[in-house]
Amino acid sequence: MSERNEEMPKEENAFKRPSALFWEPEIIVFCCSYCAYSAAALAGSQRLQYSSGIRIISTPCTGKLESEHILEAFEKGADGIIVAGCLEGSCHFLEGNLRARKRTDRIRSILEEIGLGSERLKMVNLSDSMAEAFVQHMQDAIATIGALGPNPLKP
Repeated sequence: MSERNEEMPKEENAFKRPSALFWEPEIIVFCCSYCAYSAAALAGSQRLQYSSGIRIISTPCTGKLESEHILEAFEKGADGIIVAGCLEGSCHFLEGNLRARKRTDRIRSILEEIGLGSERLKMVNLSDSMAEAFVQHMQDAIATIGALGPNPLKP
């Protein structure tokens, strides 16, 4: 009996994987509560799968998402960020997604300037019925960020 107990830790250690070899990007997705968040919810109800490293934050409108929120998320260690808004021309707040696009483009240039890489930030436009497109954007982001590696600012 005591021999068997002594063997168990050895077997458990055989299954432990070094975390550096199996790193998975942590991506924050700021979703418009009207369209993109509904697409994410629909993806869930259809049991469409995407990475567990995706963290969704619902916002009333992507146009109200300030640059500081995005930059702070990178500062706190997010490997990538997606801003997911309504389709252009379909914003519930008229031009919120257009303002978000301009802000996102500005922040992408800042990220490039500081050496973090503009590919870590992406803006997508979705309608509430685009569950498959939502999942595809998440998978594309995981692949892109995965190729870049962890955020060098990660604490």
